[in-house]
Amino acid sequence: MFFFASYYFTFAAKYKTSVMSIKKQFLKSKPVCKVTFSLTQETQEEAFNAAKVQLLGDFNNWNVEEAIDLKKFKNGSYKATLDLETSKSYQFKYLIDATKWENDQAADSYVNNGIDAEDNFVVAL
Repeated sequence: MFFFASYYFTFAAKYKTSVMSIKKQFLKSKPVCKVTFSLTQETQEEAFNAAKVQLLGDFNNWNVEEAIDLKKFKNGSYKATLDLETSKSYQFKYLIDATKWENDQAADSYVNNGIDAEDNFVVAL
């Protein structure tokens, strides 16, 4: 247990980001999972006053022009749901106001992005 707690605090300090939420709903009828990515006021202060929060990753080839806009709700939270093929892993990040990249500690894992010292987060289905 000590190792896990130590790892978590090291991880949190390195990324300076709050825990967010990823919900997975696997469909029985086809190899697809409905994945909901969420940011809330309680978990992500930077996003609360943002004009726009977008989701980029392997599922849209990291193309900003194909970024998925998260819908903003009255309570300040943002959400987007994607249908993703199962038996795959997808790297992703949030883009806040087209200037700040944000990670998600609720991700299943993380990998080096190969460009700089930052990591991309992964949702495994």
